[in-house]
Amino acid sequence: MSTLDTRTTARVHAPSQDESVSQFSLASLVETLAGLDRRPELAEVDDWMRRVRVTNDELRPHVGFKEGTYARHRVFLCDHAELLVLCWRPGQRTPIHDHDGSFGAVRVLRGVMWETLFEMDEARGLRYKSAREWTPGHVTGADVPDIHQLGNPDVSGEDLVTLHLYAPPLTSLNVFKVGRKDSVNTLWMNSWNPTI
Repeated sequence: MSTLDTRTTARVHAPSQDESVSQFSLASLVETLAGLDRRPELAEVDDWMRRVRVTNDELRPHVGFKEGTYARHRVFLCDHAELLVLCWRPGQRTPIHDHDGSFGAVRVLRGVMWETLFEMDEARGLRYKSAREWTPGHVTGADVPDIHQLGNPDVSGEDLVTLHLYAPPLTSLNVFKVGRKDSVNTLWMNSWNPTI
């Protein structure tokens, strides 16, 4: 079931037990992305992430953790999209950020992911909007210009593994602070927390 949060374009899907929905493997998703001749629409990205089923064997080459921050492992990259596996230890999280012109979807593969949503108030700057918790099989997506923070809660007591699909490929993040009206920094993804 998809829900559309008011004042944001984030789409949320719960895990489906419906066998009539066509499912495909991680390899099939990569093949679909390799055949792209244009930037996919957010609805397509959302649908692919909802339908993909990743086996432990497919996931194994892309799982590895860092102590200081979450680890980014590239599965596939082309001009139109980028597919990543992110690995998080308890307590690791992103800065508050947007995707600087890219939209994307995230599927939780293992563990618990916390997502905090923010909104820009013309008078007060960036402010907290809401928070959500996602478990394996759930998919959440963010359009341009959504601002959020993702992470593995330190109270989870377990590692988190997530699958991310961005279109176009994510090159930078604009970083924000609560109460500020403008971005405080831009992180270039090839230099900050580089992809493995």
